Amino acid sequence: MEFHPQPTPGTARPWAFPAPERGALPNGLTVLRCHRPGQQVVAVEIFLDAPLEAEPEGLDGVATIMSRALSEGTDKHSAEEFAAELERCGATLDAHADHPGVRVSLEVPASRLAKALGLVAEALRAPAFAESEIERLVGNRLDEIPHEHANPSRRAAKQLSKELFPATARMSRPRLGTEETVRRIDAAAVRAFFDAHIRPSTATAVIVGDLTGIDLDALLAETLGDWSGNAAQARPVPPITADDTGRVVIVDRPGAVQTQLLIGRIGADRHERVWPAQVLGTYCLGGTLTSRLDRVLREEKGYTYGVRAFAQVLRSSGPDSGGAAMLAISGSVDTESTGPALDDLWKVLRTLAAEGLTDAERETAVQNLVGVAPLKFETAASVASTLADQVEQHLPDDYQAHLYARLAETGTVEATAAVVNAFPADRLVTVLVGDAARIAEPVKALGIGEVTVVTG
Repeated sequence: MEFHPQPTPGTARPWAFPAPERGALPNGLTVLRCHRPGQQVVAVEIFLDAPLEAEPEGLDGVATIMSRALSEGTDKHSAEEFAAELERCGATLDAHADHPGVRVSLEVPASRLAKALGLVAEALRAPAFAESEIERLVGNRLDEIPHEHANPSRRAAKQLSKELFPATARMSRPRLGTEETVRRIDAAAVRAFFDAHIRPSTATAVIVGDLTGIDLDALLAETLGDWSGNAAQARPVPPITADDTGRVVIVDRPGAVQTQLLIGRIGADRHERVWPAQVLGTYCLGGTLTSRLDRVLREEKGYTYGVRAFAQVLRSSGPDSGGAAMLAISGSVDTESTGPALDDLWKVLRTLAAEGLTDAERETAVQNLVGVAPLKFETAASVASTLADQVEQHLPDDYQAHLYARLAETGTVEATAAVVNAFPADRLVTVLVGDAARIAEPVKALGIGEVTVVTG
């Protein structure tokens, strides 16, 4: 047998998150471009300053219907023609609405960028919003709502938002609207929302990929540069308030064989100095299969296939805006194990507060979070999405590049303090979707907060 010589490793090259070049078009559109040699699929992310809190009263979901309707026909193409043109480009186009605003995402081969970007510009400049298409999209959305209600994890998320935020706050209600509000949406409402909030002066386009041989300035001038709109006045940003009084809410699902857990509260966002330490400590608590929650609840006790702790930014309008992130622990257990699993989960939190993280846990988390970054941002789409996140959260363009250095510098004591403050055992709102008749009494016996039951 002939053995080939073992390949020798190449010289390690330092990695840093790609730095974008920032500019603006005459119509006010902000542009971030990032040349990534070899990335022949170009990713474009366009952030539109149309937050959910701007939706008219009683029309929750109109931002979602509007975002879905952007690709359903223009003044030049019907919905079918528009889809066919995108397909000829080999492009994928998506749009969705969230609390910060609307995001339009495009991926297309670099050789077809001009055509695809022209279609996107056409959709932003002159969407048709045909009555028949809006009625179809509203019908589709109404069909989705019962499925979301039946999904335990989606139901838990809906209930947690309702519990945390005051009823008058948009964040307390479903992002995509309720059956009652979606039924009220028509083409006139969609057009009115578009006219009021979609304009180049408050939008940002992020373009990432191999731009070799592409005159991007000329291309932008011919496409997105031809989009016009009036300047917008600054919109007041209401502060985020939340009630994290320790309590348990059971969403009753009679006969359920599993219980969905969602435990959360509101904490610091990316503008806070504690964010890197909070990320590191949360990862140690429940970021992966080897984290503390999984070691106890999955490996030692066998209650679950996995429990995760995470922080998700809800809204962030600047360092002094009162932005916030959802800090949460999520997973599912079999019905009989609900009480014991929650008991052990709280023991993990109390032990963490009393004894802290270990240096080994901190070192593993740093290696996983920092070491995986070059792979995580290997595609143009991942870079574009992260840059767009920074835009909508009003972060500097080099934020992500500095974040990894700050994670590596964060010590065990600092990470411990951050995660203990993020998940205090007595200030957590617990939502359980499961069979109340079987889990209510065991949960009450734990003493982790007042227990109430709501219908599923």
